[in-house]
Amino acid sequence: MGFAYTLGAVPLVADADIHAPWNGHDTRVLVVAVIGIGIIVALIVALKIHAFLALTIGSLFVGLASGIAAGDITKSYENGVGSVLGYVGVLIALGAMIGKLLADSGGADQVVDTLLRGKAGALPWKMALIAFIIGIPMFFEIGLVLLIPVVVLAVRRTGARAMLLGIPALAGLSVLHGFVPPHPGPLAAIGVLNGNVGITLALGLLVAIPTVVVAGPLFGRLAAKWVTIGASGAALQVGGGAEQESDHETDSDQPKRTRTPSFTMTLVTVLSPVVLMLIKAASDVWMSKHAALYPVLQFIGDPVVALLLAVLLAMYTFGTAVGFGIPVLSKKIGASLLPIAGVMMIVGAGGGFKQVLVDGGTGTAIAKIAIAAKLSALLLGWIVAVLIRLATGSATVATVTAAGIVAPLAGGESATHLALVVLAIGAGSLFFSHVNDAGFWLVKEYFGMTVGETIKTWSVMETVISVMGLGMTLLLSTFL
Repeated sequence: MGFAYTLGAVPLVADADIHAPWNGHDTRVLVVAVIGIGIIVALIVALKIHAFLALTIGSLFVGLASGIAAGDITKSYENGVGSVLGYVGVLIALGAMIGKLLADSGGADQVVDTLLRGKAGALPWKMALIAFIIGIPMFFEIGLVLLIPVVVLAVRRTGARAMLLGIPALAGLSVLHGFVPPHPGPLAAIGVLNGNVGITLALGLLVAIPTVVVAGPLFGRLAAKWVTIGASGAALQVGGGAEQESDHETDSDQPKRTRTPSFTMTLVTVLSPVVLMLIKAASDVWMSKHAALYPVLQFIGDPVVALLLAVLLAMYTFGTAVGFGIPVLSKKIGASLLPIAGVMMIVGAGGGFKQVLVDGGTGTAIAKIAIAAKLSALLLGWIVAVLIRLATGSATVATVTAAGIVAPLAGGESATHLALVVLAIGAGSLFFSHVNDAGFWLVKEYFGMTVGETIKTWSVMETVISVMGLGMTLLLSTFL
């Protein structure tokens, strides 16, 4: 394998031989990559600069210091941004639309109300299940705002300790955020590694379920003993968050919501893209490519098509069927895109940083080290993601950067193995959330905990998820 092309004055090694002897350029780009990541961390953590700008500045530094011609650095960066956003951006936008309609229609409340009926002893498990279902189309922060008032209400009704119910809900949301498309992190890693969304989704669910069980209801019992708080904090003032916002929003719009979608229709709508993508993944494995039905399943199971069909279905089940007119739906869909603009730009800039690292040769240098140390792409991806997560506090930045670094090592692997690499990186990106993570402060304020209490509960829970996710991924890799 020789290098495939040349950019500027430096031969790029995106496709270079990772088994070739170590050379001076490998040492140079490795040092540059460490300094570049350090610059990004300093800009985000110390100077509080937005992650998009920090990643862009870091990309330009790495390009210059790696020896890429100055005129070609921005081309490399732009190619990386475009390659990631051209695919991932569309999916993030469609997922946000479904999440917005789910919240404003009352569908999320319907799921919560239905699953909270029954014995109090089953509440921790039901909280995890609610978070798991709602967490499929919703970003972590949105799901948190929806679920925390429900947790607090259940705590007040039952007299249970807050962490007994809160940790399962948090675990369900966090696991989905880190492991399962269409969340930004997994999608970004899939895009960088050229993975398969359907296979990653299927394996992600296999990893997610036992991980939620261990990090949620089981760890929640221990966390409730460590931190014995009841219902307190900012959650008492949230009072239903998204629903209140929805009612306020529709006061000036006609027609108002006149009914709530049924539990069954809510589940069908939320899970429809998951089912379509899983069907496509199954057809890849078990169906002949010459079968008449194969191209149809490939089309409807494509992530863009599956999510688009789910949005159209949601416009009926969460829209016109509950009393929203088309103009109101149009406004809601437009509003759903505003909160994700920052996330999409961070994902795009992460793709640009990745491309500059790859074009400069960092990925190949790290691959050489991993081969010499006999580190698999799975383990290397997890370790790199952990380090960047601890430094920046951003799971998305950790995921995209780690994926770019291990991409040369994972090249040529099967779609199944690439999916496992994505999941290992996703697990590493969740490791030990602390004071540089916005999620840490959200959880702290909502539950009225001290920093120490938040570390004992939320931070340890995230670490359990990360280690459990890696363990499950390594276990699956021995059978697949």
